[in-house]
Amino acid sequence: MNQQERLDYLLKYFFNELHIEYSKKQIQNPHETLRALMNIRPPQMVDKKTQEILDDYLHTEIQNKGIIKLSDLKPMKDHLYLYQGDITCLKVDGIVNAANSQMLGCFIPCHHCIDNAIHTYAGIQLRNRCDELMKQRGKPLATGEALITLGYNLPSHYIIHTVGPIIDKQVTLKDEELLRSCYRECLNLAHAYQLQSLAFCCISTGEFHFPHQLAAQIALQEIETFLKESSMDIVINVFKDEDLHIYQKLLGE
Repeated sequence: MNQQERLDYLLKYFFNELHIEYSKKQIQNPHETLRALMNIRPPQMVDKKTQEILDDYLHTEIQNKGIIKLSDLKPMKDHLYLYQGDITCLKVDGIVNAANSQMLGCFIPCHHCIDNAIHTYAGIQLRNRCDELMKQRGKPLATGEALITLGYNLPSHYIIHTVGPIIDKQVTLKDEELLRSCYRECLNLAHAYQLQSLAFCCISTGEFHFPHQLAAQIALQEIETFLKESSMDIVINVFKDEDLHIYQKLLGE
């Protein structure tokens, strides 16, 4: 199968799950349509053939976007890197996902949040595994906590999921401590699983509205404290120019 054939197969399969007849002529953006179908899909398995085709499709999509290795990045300090771009393209031992307390990913079709992107390109195995973990826990993931899963179709081996604080009006000391906890818990999990490299997204600064400058200061404080006793390579992954400029200034570039 080529990529177009895989896409056609998958669209037909997921539309069939919804009892909707698939017609190529009605689909303006097939890839985004597939992403939307994956986003809204509840945790459930697919047959072996479909899983293999989906895995091949996602691997090819990520390859086409371009995989970024640690060696492609220039260190800002010893063991500390700054990267602006797509975290789902980073080939590191682990990446951090800004999750929600239910841990099942974003169900909003094609939403521009990191949780949506990571679940999309990791594949449906991730939502299924998160569902298993949450049923075992029997309670939501609390703010400031973290859980680890495999990366599945991503270039990264693991995903560490953490729930950042949601800011309503102004940041409280408790909010600051909860954000610190997110970074500490992720770093501790990475250490426990013997990861040699970890990429952080900007936790809580998107949909959760934590102020970008303060969030960056907290992130660097926790990361630099950790690096005093660790040789792990840490990547700070930013998407917005605003965050890039903040970190460049804080890191003295």
